[in-house]
Amino acid sequence: MNTRTIELSGHIIDSLTLPKTMDLVMAKGGDFDIVEFEIGKRKSDISTAKMVISADTPEKLNMILDELSRLGATISELKEVELVASTKDKVAPEGFYSTSNHTTHVLYEGNWIVVENIEMDCTICIDEETKKAYCKPLADIKAGDMIAVGREGIRITPPQKSRDTQQIFEFMNSDVSSEKPLMNLIKGIASEIKEIKGRGGKIAIVGGPAIVHTGSGKYLASLIREGYIDVLLAGNALATHDIESNLFGTSLGIEVETGEIVSHGHTHHMRAINRINQSGSIKEAVEDGTLNGGIMYECVKNDVPYVLAGSIRDDGPLPDVITNTVEAQELMRHYAQDVDMVIMIATMLHSIAMGNLLPSKVKSVCVDINPSTVTKLSDRGSAQVLSIVTDIGTFLPLLYNALEDD
Repeated sequence: MNTRTIELSGHIIDSLTLPKTMDLVMAKGGDFDIVEFEIGKRKSDISTAKMVISADTPEKLNMILDELSRLGATISELKEVELVASTKDKVAPEGFYSTSNHTTHVLYEGNWIVVENIEMDCTICIDEETKKAYCKPLADIKAGDMIAVGREGIRITPPQKSRDTQQIFEFMNSDVSSEKPLMNLIKGIASEIKEIKGRGGKIAIVGGPAIVHTGSGKYLASLIREGYIDVLLAGNALATHDIESNLFGTSLGIEVETGEIVSHGHTHHMRAINRINQSGSIKEAVEDGTLNGGIMYECVKNDVPYVLAGSIRDDGPLPDVITNTVEAQELMRHYAQDVDMVIMIATMLHSIAMGNLLPSKVKSVCVDINPSTVTKLSDRGSAQVLSIVTDIGTFLPLLYNALEDD
């Protein structure tokens, strides 16, 4: 049998890391033996475990160790990270290490150095001159880059589940249910927002057009105007229907306030795009008076940056939409590394995209009427996301009112 010794540390019982480790080893055809186990007795204490992992082939053992690393397991025997130079742009060496979204360190020249700009499904690149480690997407790799391969010399630290049952944000607390106590969750989110803004932190909104369809656009606009939101990440649809709502009072041709169908209202979103095209951009439409209210208006007036990522479904699109998806992803990646909290509302594709770019240390909320949206986020590795299944028309007004309450 091929064996390696691993170590687990943290709240490994509360977060189910220990039983998940054992289940994973057995499910992958390996075996384990716990050789040391120390349980923390107080809330502030951590637990530690040392386990010998075995498998009948080196390939199977390496596969198990790779999976265990995402749970925070580290190999006991310290070896330096192995580096191999890329031979071609956008091509990593065979056996390259694929990152998780958890805080990651590498052992390089005797020192554990943090991997900067961490996100999932990327490579680790070491700059041999600056002695720094970077998370690097495949598309950004250049020939000659020194890329980490294998599992040696790499340490992952997942967020730990809090033992405080009053905490709203807990690692692995993303079970999906529409029966969660909504008001308690919203009050907790509002309290977290105030705490983050009070210390100068930043909050991003990832939003879909249902925000406007449900009549909640005015609440998001108010959150932007009152300084709670630092960046907006969306697509053509949110901006288009927000502008349509401001210009024509409709969203998808339906009166936002009354819900009544307007004759020929289905053309309003195209007419909205046309008017912005006439001005030249959303900012220019605000400056020339064409646009005088709404979400995008408040972004312009309050210098809140926004990224409108295009798709093949878009009508128009608006002139501000970034139609090159790689460019849009790079800009989203920039903001993902610079925020303390992200609230994802009613947009499956943009939520999953942002979830893939976020470090797991960023507090995240996903709100959607469709349970599969929040489930898919968790399935893709964004286990830190607080999931809320509810109507957006209920959530945003309640959140705004909770923030306004002293």
